[in-house]
Amino acid sequence: MKKPSALIAVALLCAACAPAANTTPAPAESTATPSAPVSLSASSGPQAPGGTVPATIGITWDQAGKDAAVDVAEKAMIDFARPGVEEKQWANDLARWLTPQATADYSAVDPSNIPASRVTGPAALSVDEANGYGVMAAVPTDAGTYTVQLLRTGKEAPWKVNRFTPPSS
Repeated sequence: MKKPSALIAVALLCAACAPAANTTPAPAESTATPSAPVSLSASSGPQAPGGTVPATIGITWDQAGKDAAVDVAEKAMIDFARPGVEEKQWANDLARWLTPQATADYSAVDPSNIPASRVTGPAALSVDEANGYGVMAAVPTDAGTYTVQLLRTGKEAPWKVNRFTPPSS
C-alpha cells in the first residue's frame, strides 16, 4: 500500500512545481480610426487617398518593352497550346516563360485538357501606361483568344507569364 501513496505524493509534488496559469486579462483592443478612406478595387474607385493614380515608379513604357511583352506572350502561348505533349516535357518547356508562382500553379496541369493546339495570330497588348510592371496580352488560338498576364520586376527584367486565361465560353 505504500506504492500508491508514494505515487500520489509524487503527483502532488509535480503539480506544485508546475507554473501557474496566467490569469492576467489581455489588454483592451484599440479602437483607432483610419486616417484615410479604405482603398477600393480598380473597378470600384480610387486606389490612393484623394483618388490619384500612382506613378509608375521609374518604369515607363517604351516600344522595346512592348515588343518584348508581345514576344514572350506569343512564345509562351505556343508552348502552352500543345495538348499532345507529355506532361513533364510540357511543364519543363513552359517553365522558362513563367513566374515562380505560375510554375507551381501549372506544374500539375494535364496538357491534354487544354483545348488550344496552336496560336493563330499575333498577340495584342492592353497596356496601362501607369503600370510598367504588368500587362495583359490577347493571344488568338484555334480555341479562341486567351488572355495572358505578364509581369516584370524592373525595366530591364524579363517579362514572365503569371496566368493564362482561356476564352470565355
